[in-house]
This record gives sequence, structure tokens and C-alpha cells, in this order.
Amino acid sequence: MDLAELLKVAEAAVDRGRVVTDSRAPGVLTSKGDRDMASEVDFAVEREVRAFLERETPEIGVLGEEEGGATDGTRWVLDPIDGTVNFIHGVPLWGISLGLIHEGRAVAGVIDHPALGTRYAAAEGHGATCNGKPIGGSECADLSEALVAVGDYGVGPDADRVNAERLALTQLLYPRAQRIRMIGTAATALTWTAAGHFDATIMFSNKPWDTMAGVSICREAGVTVLDLDGSQHAPESRGTFAVSAALADPLLELIAQTAVH
Repeated sequence: MDLAELLKVAEAAVDRGRVVTDSRAPGVLTSKGDRDMASEVDFAVEREVRAFLERETPEIGVLGEEEGGATDGTRWVLDPIDGTVNFIHGVPLWGISLGLIHEGRAVAGVIDHPALGTRYAAAEGHGATCNGKPIGGSECADLSEALVAVGDYGVGPDADRVNAERLALTQLLYPRAQRIRMIGTAATALTWTAAGHFDATIMFSNKPWDTMAGVSICREAGVTVLDLDGSQHAPESRGTFAVSAALADPLLELIAQTAVH
């Protein structure tokens, strides 16, 4: 695959999504479950980006958060608004996230933050950039100096079970890390890890539209990306752990202590 050319396609697709976010308010909200919703803009961005990708790369499937699609093979994975709750509240931490999976691996990604004016992009073997300038991850080696992002707490009828590990990790981290952050968007957390603003991001989830673009960007920025058991990250991984290489082992030890059996 010509990943450099496909990255250009991804950027052009995200450009079209950004036009939608720049021109529309959130509009009517559609409930997807307990305190989980999609805005009119989520659907509009997904349809615009999907239509463009289907025209430009008809041989590649598309999986979107809101309307589904391809679940295997080479495929684009799209979160039209990652951080919808932030978006509808006017918090500028949200983004359009478009990744590419090929042969079971995240190989390219674009994450655009319209409200922040930043765009992160990467393709395997071509490096990672923010607004066209190369980026690299943190070299932090001391957990007491580390800024660590963690994924959102879950909602819904199974929230207590889902959150047990998250709460346990918070309890283990707060006396050890310099600070913990929960910003409400996986895409932004991963890009900020790729840029070295965060020293690690730990998410007990791995929905492909949330993570694949960010995983590709992190890897190309030199960030270690693993599953929660320390194995290499893949689309089917249970969670997503992006980290400065020197912090991987001490943080994996803490993650292991949170396991709920």
C-alpha cells in the first residue's frame, strides 16, 4: 500500500469533516444509552467523510462509530467527533479521528482538533507531525515526574464492574505520578502523548474508532503502544497503553494490580 498517498486521502477526508464542524452547532442529540449521546454534527461529519472515502478509495472499507460498516480487512475507522460530551458543552477538547487498519495493524491516522487549531498525522514509516512539524514522545523515566492521562469512567448498567479497574488504577497512581488527567477524548490524549505533553495514556478500552488513528501517530512519534498485559497493541486488544519507554514496566506493574477477576 502507498501509505503516503493514503494519508493525503485521509487528510482530505478530514478537511471535509472539519467544514461540517465549522458550520454547524451540535443540534439535536440522539441517546445511545445512559448519559451517552451523538449530536447531529456527529452524524453529519460521518456521512460526509464516509461518502468521500467511498469515492476515493472504494477498495477500502469504512467503519464509523455512528453508522457501523466494515469490521475486518483493510478499513478506515472513523470517529466523527471524539469527545462528543465536551463538544456539546463547548469544551474545546474534541477531534475528528480517522485511522487506517491494514493486516491487523494501525498504519496511518489523522486527528484534527478544530477548536484548538491542531492537526496530527502519521503513516507507518513516514513519521508523525503536528501542523506539519515533526513530533516525538516524552523521554520521562521517573513516575514521580510523569503526567499520566487515564480514560473516562464508564456509564450504563454495568458501570460499577467496568469502573472497578479504573478506580483501582486511580488509587494506585495518585500517590506515585506527578499528576493524573482525564480529558474526555481518547484521540486528544493519544496525540498529546505522541507530542510529549503526556508521559503516558492508559485506557481500559480499545474501540477502533477511538484509538487506531492515535495509536499510529504515537508509534510514529516513538511512543511505546501496548495492550494492558504488556503485549503489542492490536485492533483486538483489550485496552490501550501509550507510554514513554522507560515508564512502561513500572506502569504495567500498577495496571496488573488493578485486574478484577
